[in-house]
Order: sequence, then C-alpha cells, then structure tokens
Amino acid sequence: MLSVNRKAYSLVQHLCTLSEEFSVTVQETESGTTLIDAGVNAKGGFNTGRIVTEICMGGLGEARISTKDYGALRLPSISVYTDHPAVATLGSQFAGWQITREDFYAIGSGPARALALKPRDIFEKIQYRDTADVAILVLETSKTPPDALLDGFSAECGVSPNQLYVILVPTTSVTGCTQVSGRIVETGLHKLSKLGIDPLSVEYASGYAPIAPVDPDFTEAMGKTNDAILYGGVAYYALKHADDNALKRLLDKAPSSASKHYGQPFKTILKEANYDFYQIDPHLFAPAVLMVNNTATGSLWRAGEINTEVLEQALDYAAI
Repeated sequence: MLSVNRKAYSLVQHLCTLSEEFSVTVQETESGTTLIDAGVNAKGGFNTGRIVTEICMGGLGEARISTKDYGALRLPSISVYTDHPAVATLGSQFAGWQITREDFYAIGSGPARALALKPRDIFEKIQYRDTADVAILVLETSKTPPDALLDGFSAECGVSPNQLYVILVPTTSVTGCTQVSGRIVETGLHKLSKLGIDPLSVEYASGYAPIAPVDPDFTEAMGKTNDAILYGGVAYYALKHADDNALKRLLDKAPSSASKHYGQPFKTILKEANYDFYQIDPHLFAPAVLMVNNTATGSLWRAGEINTEVLEQALDYAAI
C-alpha cells in the first residue's frame, strides 16, 4: 500500500537540504522533532508553496506555478494534478486536524493525518490508513507550537518525536497563499463526496486556482485565499458513475455558485455570520468551476463559472 508519509518524506528532505534556496529555516526541538518555518519568520515563496502543496498531497500529486488571466487580473496561479485523488487529497491534504491548546491554534493537514486518523470518518470512507515510522504534519499557523503539543502529535501518530516533521505555514505569507490555492482539487472532491459521490470512484483529478496577493491581516488573508478558490478555481475529475443523468444533477449542486451565500467576498460573508463558520452555508466551499468526465460513458460536463467581478472586489483590485 502507498504510504503518504514515506512518499512525502523525500520531499521534506529535499526542502531541508535546500533550505536556503526555498528560504525556510530548519531547527530541532529538544526531543528531536524537526520544525520547518516556511513563512512565520522565514521568507518562503512561491516555490516553497509549491513543494509544501506536494508534501500536503503525500507525494502523490504534482504542482506547477504559472500565470493566468482572470478578467482584468493577471495572477500567479498554481496547477495541481494527481492519479490518486482520494488518498492524496482527502487522505492527506485535507485540513481536517483542528488543533487548539491554550493560546495556540492551528489547522493541521498533510500525511500525518493518515496516521492519527483525523478525522476518522474520512479514512473509513476512503478505506485508507497509513503505517509509517515517520510523520509529516503541515500547520496553518503564525506561531511556533509548544514542545508539549509537538510531543502529543508524535504520540497520536505513533512515531518517536525525532521522526516527526512539522512545517509551519501562515496564511499571511506567499507560501501560505500558494498552498491554500493548491487545495483546489481537494476542495472540489470534498464537495463531491458530501453530495454523494464515492471518492474512490474518482480515478484522476487536476485543477488550478489563482494565488491570492499577500495580506498581513489574518482575516483579510483568510478571505482572499478562500475567494481565490470560490471565484477563480477550476477543478477537473475523471470518475466512473453508472447513471449519467444522476451525475449531471449532482454536478449542478457542486460549484460554489450553488450556495445561498455565493456572490460576496468571503470576508463579508464571514462578518455577516458573526465570524462563526458554522453559520456559513457549507455548499459555498467549492471551486468556481467543476468539470467531470464520466469514464464509464465518455460524457463530459461543466458546472459553474469564474466570477471575475467578485474576484476583483475580493482581492481589493484597483486599476491605475
């Protein structure tokens, strides 16, 4: 069985070996855990965001940085693809490990989730669990976690502390903006799964999304990185489904435009929800566009549209 932690470990080694090139800093804690700062105090960058995206996908996907047009905007963009969608995205990349301790908060993603089974129901659905002696965890945070918390991570993953590698990526950094947009395929597959598609029926997937401009304010940055996917992201899935008509009806509900909250920048939606994520329609969290190829019939459909008007508003774009 493929091991997302062992696959990602070679990428982490590459990142550490070329730490100066990737503009990251690497340090060991007293217990031996390796901490990689990819944007808290370190500079990071687009290339760092690219490799962090591939690490998050457990080494089972590839990412590329390019530039694309979105109406009046010409933005750096990240493209990803994988031949193992369920394991690479839901089994590794999905930000499903909520971490709160005293004054430390982070969202955990990456291969370590497949050892700790965070959350368990997803791993039951995709029938996957990793067994490895090394754990790779990516934390969306602007702080360094306390040693006791790191020791807890290694215990939950069933590895020794010196076999735990933790990458710190704040949303308010280029690395952070890049790796969030690199979740375009995962976001769409999670939505399709919620709508009833068996993620194991999805054979191949690819997608791209603009990389949001950096904002030093966390709330603003969170809004812009979400909007990059909600209003500018495009995802493509090749899957097997027995009923074309049922698949088409389901796909109509898949893009972000199917949500009652669609049409405003995410920061506005969040403010109107009193900053309570549970008050936001979950159907909003999806790519702007989804394309699906039913490999059982040869059919190809598209749902949704890139919304350049809201994207420009959300990213605070102003022509000079």
